[in-house]
Amino acid sequence: MILSTTPTIEGHSIREYKGVVTGETIIGANIVKDFFAGIRDIVGGRSGSYENVLREAKDTSLKEMSVRAQALGANAVVGIDIDYETIGSNNSMLMVATSGTAVVVS
Repeated sequence: MILSTTPTIEGHSIREYKGVVTGETIIGANIVKDFFAGIRDIVGGRSGSYENVLREAKDTSLKEMSVRAQALGANAVVGIDIDYETIGSNNSMLMVATSGTAVVVS
């Protein structure tokens, strides 16, 4: 499955449009990660634990979108948009939503 944020894929022609596909992931950050991220906020530096959570949520959302595209008979998704939002009480959960157009390319 070819995934692209661009509307076309260089070297390939879009033969058929299958429709819009999405992937959604909601993941919680636990209190230990919150504690260590708070310390990083005070002393500076990057929060590796949060970066890993973000990466995992994005990868899961893209995979879910790919599975949906494949079920439609597509071999690529173009025009992908990735959105990140915090939700839940005290913004304790992270939502990653991906969307794009499932297509058949040659």
